[in-house]
Amino acid sequence: MDEKALKGKYNDVAFFLILIPFINALNYYLTYTPIIFNSHTIITFLLDTAEGYAAWCGIRFVINYLDKKIPYESNPLKRILIQLVLSSVVGLIIIIGLTELINFIVKDRPVPSSFYQFDIFIFLIWFFVINGIYVGLHYYQAMKQLERQNEKSKKIRAEGFSVKDGRQNLILSFDSIAGFFSDDDYTAVVTIETKKYLLDTSLDKIAPTLPEELFFRLNRQFILHRNTVKGFVKAENGKLTVILIPTPHFPEQVNVSRTKAAEFKNWFSPE
Repeated sequence: MDEKALKGKYNDVAFFLILIPFINALNYYLTYTPIIFNSHTIITFLLDTAEGYAAWCGIRFVINYLDKKIPYESNPLKRILIQLVLSSVVGLIIIIGLTELINFIVKDRPVPSSFYQFDIFIFLIWFFVINGIYVGLHYYQAMKQLERQNEKSKKIRAEGFSVKDGRQNLILSFDSIAGFFSDDDYTAVVTIETKKYLLDTSLDKIAPTLPEELFFRLNRQFILHRNTVKGFVKAENGKLTVILIPTPHFPEQVNVSRTKAAEFKNWFSPE
């Protein structure tokens, strides 16, 4: 996932700009009731909120880093546990460091022991909550992306490839196409019903117009639909031998070069 995608993945900034002060206010209510409203309380609240923003930035950095290094898809439970531990440690380091620094500057003495006996656990609970929010946001975004892909797939399947059959102009749905091939003298498209239509354009121009999720150009001669490909075996020098479902006008096997082997395997069996 690139950096641009990471920045726009969660769309979380406005939410946490509001949530952090709310969490801080709730902590004050639970800890200092009744609250005495004076300048000292306001200044302390603002400083604590600033610390909360700093801790959140640290947690957010850890989560974005893990999105690149340990994606959820590889092992969701492992990813969540690592995220929970690492982000909590980073958040605590930031909170403790800033609290000690501010307390030393203002009061010229260490933070009271009660901070480590009680407040730390409150912070840990909120860090768990923040992590839960990010995990939920990840799976929500994954669900929305899947919905968009499904809509795109439906749109693609509703479209098709234009051919001429005598005086008729026909639209072949992509799922009805077994593949394309190029011979020395002509280029043709073959349907799953084994009907062949001659084309007046080259595979070089056809390939960019096809949905990548359905078609792959194996070599200079063949572009095949996913449903036409049965499997593949490794050949010498990193090449692949692609095994086809028996289809008229196509051979039983097609070779894929070493330079395209990895791309084909990823297309045929995406992670």
